[in-house]
Amino acid sequence: MAAAADKNVRNQPQKSATAPAKGGSKLPLIVSVVAVLAAAGAGGGWYWSSRQAAEAEHAAAEAAKPKLPAPAQYLALEPPFVVNLNGADGGPQYLQVEIQLMTRDPVALADLERHSPAIRARLLMLLAQQDARGIADRAGKEKLQAQALAEVRRLMRTETGQPGVEDLLFTSFVTQ
Repeated sequence: MAAAADKNVRNQPQKSATAPAKGGSKLPLIVSVVAVLAAAGAGGGWYWSSRQAAEAEHAAAEAAKPKLPAPAQYLALEPPFVVNLNGADGGPQYLQVEIQLMTRDPVALADLERHSPAIRARLLMLLAQQDARGIADRAGKEKLQAQALAEVRRLMRTETGQPGVEDLLFTSFVTQ
């Protein structure tokens, strides 16, 4: 039996003093995983912050760009206006003026077209009240233009609730 005991002793693995412990072999793996995760987190944080900065810079550039208005749309009031002027010293004097209304809103343009007979009537009354000397210079023409624009806006506010017109342009202005 002694031989059998020796045999059992020989078959058992011998533990050497230099064999590493089981817990010690996982430490470098854990340290490596933590280092990789830290590097990935730092890289992800850098990417996210640089992306946020780029988006903020892009938004600031978009805000700094001048916003272009909608394209202007014109409505010519045809035919030209022809009226007698007041206070003619040397006989009758006439005013012939071509007028165009400018808006940037397609809905307002449709409203202006629909109400063009009323606009023409009001503008004829305004133009017929003018004195030849009052519209002889640039200041007089600009004053008449401002009055005509106010008249159109007043009518459009009454009819639609909106001024509807941005500008009124004299495209031809002849006194005789």
